[in-house]
Amino acid sequence: MTATRILHISDLHFGRDRPELAAPLLSFIAEATPDLVVISGDLTQRARPAQFKEARAFLNRIEAETLVVPGNHDIPLHRPFIRLFRPFSRYKRWISRDLEPCREVGEVGVIGVNTVDAYAWQRGRFRKRSLRKVCDFALAREDRIELVVAHHPMENPEDSHKRAMRGAAAALGELHRCGADIVLCGHLHHWRAAPHHAAAGVLLIQAGTGLSTRTRGEANDLNLIDISGECVDVTRHIADEATGTFTPAEHVTFTRDSGFWQAVQARRIAPGEPRLTSADGTTGPPTETPTGSRPPPARIA
Repeated sequence: MTATRILHISDLHFGRDRPELAAPLLSFIAEATPDLVVISGDLTQRARPAQFKEARAFLNRIEAETLVVPGNHDIPLHRPFIRLFRPFSRYKRWISRDLEPCREVGEVGVIGVNTVDAYAWQRGRFRKRSLRKVCDFALAREDRIELVVAHHPMENPEDSHKRAMRGAAAALGELHRCGADIVLCGHLHHWRAAPHHAAAGVLLIQAGTGLSTRTRGEANDLNLIDISGECVDVTRHIADEATGTFTPAEHVTFTRDSGFWQAVQARRIAPGEPRLTSADGTTGPPTETPTGSRPPPARIA
């Protein structure tokens, strides 16, 4: 079985971004040949027209199908009239009119959820109508992995200073019951990949920030996710300041047994670690991939 490859990035924050990383990120995407590129919100810093234009130009250069959801920074913070009455007008003009897009790629169904709340700008909200839409999508087929994309995480780390998303706990239980398997998110500029602490049937994968200068002590990063049946292979790639490229840093393999996800392999990849030769003869990161999956892309020159 050939794996379905998802490349997950988040929190690009055009307007407070690192322009020198845009070209390496685009090169990485092209070389990774993902089936789908997922961007989990915050394409802009302050939802200004010029920032949306930059974001649209970046999206136009991605050589793969994309699925994008809005983040709280994609609605105006300092323009209260627009934020309350036309919050997504600029997003819809430059990014997409569909705030909750869905795709079917390989053996994976992917659906986006708009968790942005104009009245609780930072916290966000998981709406009941969004939950119904996700469940209808997930229940339509029983023979695929169901992946949900949202900007706000379903749970926050204990040391997070941000309040958890409204409705997250109730939504998570219902998502688990209706067959959602994986949730991709961003918002905190913090990387994480683990089953939910109270619902291990749902795997949470969080990206940090792809391009923002607000790294909060972590490197700019992206997730390369290979999904093959009951096996999910996650490799975090970070921006290498010395080379200006994205290189593998952490690798986790999850398998599902009796409906619960568990990590069966997890390791950090040291800088300069010897690289293995991939199927096409190029050199790639020393990451063992599950049967049927494609090797991660080679180092970007």
